[in-house]
Amino acid sequence: METARDVLAALARRYAFGDLEALVAEGALAADGSAARVADGPAARAADGSAARPADRPAARAADGSAARVADGRSARVADGRAARVAALCAFGQRVLDLDAEDFGMPEEAGEVPRDLLDRARASRMPQAPRERPRGALASLRPAYRLLLEVIAIRWHRRDMAALVSAVHIAGEYLPMLAWEPVLGHAGDPALIAAAVGGEGSRFGVPVEPGSTRVCDHTRPERAACERTLRVAKEPPPGWRAYLDRHHSQVASALGDCAARCRTPCTVMTRLDVLVRADLGDRCRLAADFTDGALVKLRHAAPVGHGFGVPSPEEVQAAWARARKSLSRHPLGKAVLADDDYPLPGLPALFSAVAAADIAPDTLLHDVTKRITSALA
Repeated sequence: METARDVLAALARRYAFGDLEALVAEGALAADGSAARVADGPAARAADGSAARPADRPAARAADGSAARVADGRSARVADGRAARVAALCAFGQRVLDLDAEDFGMPEEAGEVPRDLLDRARASRMPQAPRERPRGALASLRPAYRLLLEVIAIRWHRRDMAALVSAVHIAGEYLPMLAWEPVLGHAGDPALIAAAVGGEGSRFGVPVEPGSTRVCDHTRPERAACERTLRVAKEPPPGWRAYLDRHHSQVASALGDCAARCRTPCTVMTRLDVLVRADLGDRCRLAADFTDGALVKLRHAAPVGHGFGVPSPEEVQAAWARARKSLSRHPLGKAVLADDDYPLPGLPALFSAVAAADIAPDTLLHDVTKRITSALA
């Protein structure tokens, strides 16, 4: 690497958006431009052998000074514009890499982000108000799982195991909702879910009367979350956001239990066609085994869980090997044994099997790095 720009481009290819943005803010691009201007300055002109005649030297110096100031002004404006573009792309890339879904697709304070990148991120955004449009991850979780696959792969290549395990945990939490999406026609949108889970004979979100026989397998937190999801669409934005933070993943878990584990099914399941119900049960059981498996359990040994250790890459590989062996016993889980070039082989196939749709890693963050390196050129 010969120039500051080469270093910045290398950081972009490493998805080191935060470090890159900090260096740009400290003037790394301007410093690189100054070096180029020095190389093209008086020494270069002297080497060219073009010396002004004594009588012409004052005028030449004045002309050179004016030209230099104009050139410097233009260079500064170009550098400032390039720095602003790079800083905005870095801020956007870091937000996506951090899976900060509530702010996906929002303008960045650092500068303007290309509209096509914002729109792609917005497909995975969690709406922050009951009537916000588009519905993002409440309309479909498939874009979010494609993005999760890209993020997990990047974290692996950066050897950032704590963040990788955290992303895997998020994937496990919402995997039952991904399974339900083809049946619901959406990804558990509270504004629409009542039509599929409410009505006569449903025990979804119905409180258990004190002293009565328990016939629903939902836990108390799951019942509370289900009751909340049926009414939260009519609440103001603060209540809506509190629901998303605390209850939406529990609704996903509850729906998974309905399909995979319930011993006394109510009309949430019995209203479905027999074949649809059987297929949904298979996919939810596969999702449940992943969530209960060795890979997701690594979270409890990481700082993002309840301990102080961070799993090594070897420990992550070993945990995934154990999980794959268990998952492959399912009829749909055999796809997880597929040999692909993904860092955790078979994980895209697992998500695809649960979703009943092709879930391949996204290229959003890769495309951000391409925009950054293009802006640096």
